[in-house]
Amino acid sequence: MPSLAQMTGSLHIHNFYIGKLKDKQEQLFESDPETTMLLDNVAAILSEHAIALAEDSADKEFAEG
Repeated sequence: MPSLAQMTGSLHIHNFYIGKLKDKQEQLFESDPETTMLLDNVAAILSEHAIALAEDSADKEFAEG
């Protein structure tokens, strides 16, 4: 299992890319709805994984604390 620092780093990376995807969605919303939908799906998957990472991090932090 990854360390708490690795999990926290991964969570920050997920959140960074979720933000990038949402920014790109806004740029493409009018001109390319198909790509916008694809980006939305990818952002949703990353968001689900980020939630799981956050929960795992909290559990690990609680166990170590």
